[in-house]
Amino acid sequence: MSFQDKVAFVAGAGGGMGLAIANSLISAGCHVGMADVKPSPDDIIPGPGQSLYHEGNLTDDAFVQSSITDTVNAFGKLDYLVNTTGVLWFDHDKSVVDMDMDVWDQVMAINLKSFALTSRHAIPHMQKNGGGAMVHFSSVDATGGDAPSQDAYGASKAGVIRLAKSLAIQYAGDGIRSNVILPGGTMSPMQERWQGNEDAQSRAAGFVPLGRLGTTENMSDACLFLLSDAACYITGVELPVDGGITARV
Repeated sequence: MSFQDKVAFVAGAGGGMGLAIANSLISAGCHVGMADVKPSPDDIIPGPGQSLYHEGNLTDDAFVQSSITDTVNAFGKLDYLVNTTGVLWFDHDKSVVDMDMDVWDQVMAINLKSFALTSRHAIPHMQKNGGGAMVHFSSVDATGGDAPSQDAYGASKAGVIRLAKSLAIQYAGDGIRSNVILPGGTMSPMQERWQGNEDAQSRAAGFVPLGRLGTTENMSDACLFLLSDAACYITGVELPVDGGITARV
């Protein structure tokens, strides 16, 4: 999988899966525009690809547009878009019967609207470039209900799947592919409930057929495959990267 002199924009690149993906692309020679509400992390690798970090709110249209435009101006084009932005608020996100609907609106804005904004500003650059590829991160939680529930999270992640499929159909004629990754339980900063809690990690891993939680590197490997020319005939699909959880259904 060659990414030499390609250009990507990674939303949600301030940590976790987004940072792992950005670093993998940079190490493969890709130039990467990175954006997150968090400050620039200390562990962005130095190369061989170059990076350009933007700190700001990815639900703000003007910030998204300027970040993508700056990336194109710096590196000359745009080949790839990766959307990893997301929040999972266990203490506030619950059943729609009980939750504060302001929380619903915030989760929808961060987990879904931000994907719409990055897509609408990235796609015209990909069209000018003669094609490209997008990978949007959803969740296995989007495929069914749960109790206790995080209804805003699950609904927003289901919306990601529908948006990605629509984009795949709309822009296939322009040589632009759009796919979705559905992570299962993954050790990342989003999963604060598991950090430093080996018992909780062990219980969660017990539900996974492969017997362990995923890593951000597992998600990065899958993402780079879907971006690469090795996946040139794959568009409009959702790929579970979950250790076999969805195979139980």
